[in-house]
Amino acid sequence: MDYLVTAPHRSEYPKPLILQKGDLLVVGERYQGPENWDNWIYCSTSTHAGGWVPEQIIEHLPDTHTGRALEDYSAMEMDVNKGDLVQGDRLLNGWCWCLRPQDDAQGWVPMSHLSPLPSTP
Repeated sequence: MDYLVTAPHRSEYPKPLILQKGDLLVVGERYQGPENWDNWIYCSTSTHAGGWVPEQIIEHLPDTHTGRALEDYSAMEMDVNKGDLVQGDRLLNGWCWCLRPQDDAQGWVPMSHLSPLPSTP
């Protein structure tokens, strides 16, 4: 789906968490903020201090503070400006994985910053 960016977004995480399927995780706190972005959990690995991971891709292991990545994942957030055109690939927990065709940038953008464009026949 194509979207128009309606508000700028800047990532606060310049070195995003990148996971490969099967990576072990230290499962931390759930996101609790006014945006109602449910099911995001702050996780870290032995090689990265941490990032937000959707709960849907975490296999919780018997020890409640450990987990395993069920799929490859990147916590990369994309910096966007109002008026940018992006293509959304995956919607998850109030965010959309987007591609900006003009420069091939990719990353997560909050859905609250996107407006769907009408599809062309």
